[in-house]
Amino acid sequence: MMLSVPAAGIVLILAWINPSYALYFHIGETEKKCFIEEIPDETMVIGKYRTQLWDKHSNSFLAATPGLGMHVEIKDPDTKIILSRQYGSDGRFTFTSHTPGEHQICLHSNSTKMALFSGGKLRVHLDIQVGEHTNNYPEIAAKDKLTELQLRVRQLLDQIEQIQKEQNYQRYREERFRMTSESTNQRVLWWSIAQTLILIVTGVWQMKHLKSFFEAKKLV
Repeated sequence: MMLSVPAAGIVLILAWINPSYALYFHIGETEKKCFIEEIPDETMVIGKYRTQLWDKHSNSFLAATPGLGMHVEIKDPDTKIILSRQYGSDGRFTFTSHTPGEHQICLHSNSTKMALFSGGKLRVHLDIQVGEHTNNYPEIAAKDKLTELQLRVRQLLDQIEQIQKEQNYQRYREERFRMTSESTNQRVLWWSIAQTLILIVTGVWQMKHLKSFFEAKKLV
């Protein structure tokens, strides 16, 4: 069955938003890894992670020791710390954005014992969910006693709300970009005017200097 144009557009928008992702990365004992996530304002974000420690004997990654902790620090676009907390080897953190823009999510181990790492490395699996993807819809359906159709409508309404937030954020970015462009163009204009005035003054000075030179030599 073919999608109509409006429906296809909605699908493309939902795919473009991409409100969640999962990945894994490797860090050393004192190393810090940071990620940038562009988030609209008043949007909930849930992050889940689990760690695996490299084992030289089995030559593979094993479940990290319970004594190993991870420190999570999150900064908003104004570099203000909105979350700074110590978690265990596996953890879950939640925050709500109040300023639209790039949020920095940093993780690093709290271990200072070399014996814990034994010169190895740590693998961290990170899953970040943004917007309506943070909702546990089976739990919501059970709590509010929603039918399948009602739950689907609830999901669509949440998706529409998230799309509106994304559109507002894109308008905010466009406005900032326009202001930056206008400011840059104005500076370029004034710099061009200044260069023109400098050239005119230099030309007038050179002409007067040459005239004085010729008059002194009695050539004119």
